[in-house]
Amino acid sequence: MSSSIALPLPPSPRLGAALVRYRWLVIAAGIVLLIVAGLLASGALRALSLSRFEAPGSESRLAAAELLETFDVGAANMLLLVTAREGTIDDPATSAEAQAIAGRLAAEPAVAAVETPWTSPGKLGLVSADRKHALILARLPGSATETRSLMGELSPRYTMETERLTVGVGGGDEVFRQVGHEAAEDFVRAELIIFPGVFALLLLFFRNVAAAILPVAVGLFAMVSTLAVLRLLAGVTEVSTFALNLTLVLGLGLGVDYGLFILARFREALGRGKPVPDAVAESVATAGRTVLFSGITVAVSLAALLVFPSSFLRSFAYAGVTVVLFGVIGATVLLPALLAVVGRWISPAKQSTAAGLWHRTALAVMRRPLVFGTGAIAILLLLGSPVRDIAFGLPDDRVLPEGVSSRSVHEVIRQNFAAEVTDSFMILGSGDNGAAPHAAAIAAYAAALSLVPGIAEVESAVGTFAAGEQVRPAPADADGWLRGEKTWLAATPLSERLEGDPLAFVQDMRAVPASFDTLVGGYPADLADFRLMVMDWLPLAATIIFGATIVILFLMTGSVLLPLKATVLNLVSLSALFGALVFVFQQGHFADLLGFTPTGTLESSIPILMFCIAYGLSMDYEVFMLSRIKEEHDHGRDNASSVAIGLERSGPLITAAALILAFSFLAYLSSGVVFLKMLGLGLALAIIVDATLIRAVLVPVFMRLAGELNWWAPGPLRRFYERFGLRE
Repeated sequence: MSSSIALPLPPSPRLGAALVRYRWLVIAAGIVLLIVAGLLASGALRALSLSRFEAPGSESRLAAAELLETFDVGAANMLLLVTAREGTIDDPATSAEAQAIAGRLAAEPAVAAVETPWTSPGKLGLVSADRKHALILARLPGSATETRSLMGELSPRYTMETERLTVGVGGGDEVFRQVGHEAAEDFVRAELIIFPGVFALLLLFFRNVAAAILPVAVGLFAMVSTLAVLRLLAGVTEVSTFALNLTLVLGLGLGVDYGLFILARFREALGRGKPVPDAVAESVATAGRTVLFSGITVAVSLAALLVFPSSFLRSFAYAGVTVVLFGVIGATVLLPALLAVVGRWISPAKQSTAAGLWHRTALAVMRRPLVFGTGAIAILLLLGSPVRDIAFGLPDDRVLPEGVSSRSVHEVIRQNFAAEVTDSFMILGSGDNGAAPHAAAIAAYAAALSLVPGIAEVESAVGTFAAGEQVRPAPADADGWLRGEKTWLAATPLSERLEGDPLAFVQDMRAVPASFDTLVGGYPADLADFRLMVMDWLPLAATIIFGATIVILFLMTGSVLLPLKATVLNLVSLSALFGALVFVFQQGHFADLLGFTPTGTLESSIPILMFCIAYGLSMDYEVFMLSRIKEEHDHGRDNASSVAIGLERSGPLITAAALILAFSFLAYLSSGVVFLKMLGLGLALAIIVDATLIRAVLVPVFMRLAGELNWWAPGPLRRFYERFGLRE
């Protein structure tokens, strides 16, 4: 009697038989769940929020909290661009009207503070060089969601044209409010593109209406259920609006993919003459098991985003893990029950003894592995070569399409204002023994800050400094700059320096010595700290992804080499993704065709997000392919035959699944938001590269070169696998 206690992971044949027996109960439960989820999902968009790019506990966040608590000051998050229709903003009647608008804004209950050229005369960045434009700055307190709601009320009221003035609304929170609005519209537009497009692709693949409808039903179930969960999560934590867009494309894409693999196995069984109940049981026990493994690997990759202390990145983990969970449930529970009812209308797969395209390709590649392998790697290195020039920067209004009101406002500011008063550094200074820093110490520090390349001027309690010299006296309300042992300073940057390397800029500011303690905050510091936070936590996230997927693949295959091979090949394939991001979105190739404005940099969190998603999807196809290869090897075939037959069985399905998922992501090229265009094009390219160069070329190359070592494991690990391996 064997001592092995290998874990036969469900789904098992008994589960398939139970789903056939209780099919109507399962279908009824699925319908009820879908209705309840649909009711909850209908309010998801209103419940989600716009997450700011902030790093909790960072120097910039500590500075912001202290400044708000001690001085009730903070960065302006709303502005009015006031433009004189004739003459300049200094004309008495024009100036009076502009000041009246500023007074009205200051009287709004939601507005905490207002600054204008008339309340801060001489301050750089509030009036354009030609004196035709002026900025009225305002601060709205509250979270990103609260200020977005307030901006939705204030923006229409303060966007106006009068006899003398044109007034436009901008500022960071107005930009991101409109980003959220665009993303919500993109969600609806993408639905209208993806659903009919995916159905058409499935119809082309199956040539059977019933077979085309069922995977779409699985995707719809996963998507709607996930939207419901996101709405519930939004009641207890912050969930980004962008999670909706990922839910749509992954819900439908992965749901359809998983349904496709179950359905293909079902049709294979029918083609061998099995009755519908037996075909359902077989598809659940074989493809269902593979779907479960795949779901685990994708979910682990997305769950790694939870390690980042960022509500923006964590939102994608909430959406991704949930949508994978419901995709697996839909494919392994709901779909088999549906097949038990409508299976007789599904056409069986044709049985062919002739070698297919994937079989012939695998044999050709394995006959000349070095030639094909070298060629494929050369192509991948070429595609990935632009990544050498990757540069990270601050996201701004140019993430929006041209013509959106806040972008138009900021275009005028970029063209006419040299200093970025809306992106000022806010610096907190703290003295010792309960006393504020001495005036001389503040002056020395402010003068030193003003010498940092890219700083236009520095305001402080003792005066305003530029280029190391005092240019204006202490403000009339100097007491508002000193409180107990604390003081604060505001440094206005030049636009050109902000468009370079913001992290280096912030590090230069923080490197300026002072005779008292300082905390450097403000929007540039927020973005720099966010980038540092992402880089700090990335090694842990990568370790979780690599470690977990290697363990899962070992438990699935019993091989030491195959999990390592999968990891290396997936990383190689991702080079094409990052190369495309730099080539297209940073360097601006095809910008006119794709409809965006390049800024010369990338926002740091988007590549991290795309890495986690793309790695998970690559492992998704790895699991499907390896499961078929291992199945053939377990039946006694040699390594080369196992690879060729495994690719023949899984290749067409992977091709169809990749086309469907790539099409779903490409739908976001219609988006007006650059983030979503990046997500769509980058992930679609990663999927296509993975399904072609990796699966069709490099997988058979590696497995041919490794031979029977593919299935080797050292004695202790072999015994561990025999005892605890995840196999049928």
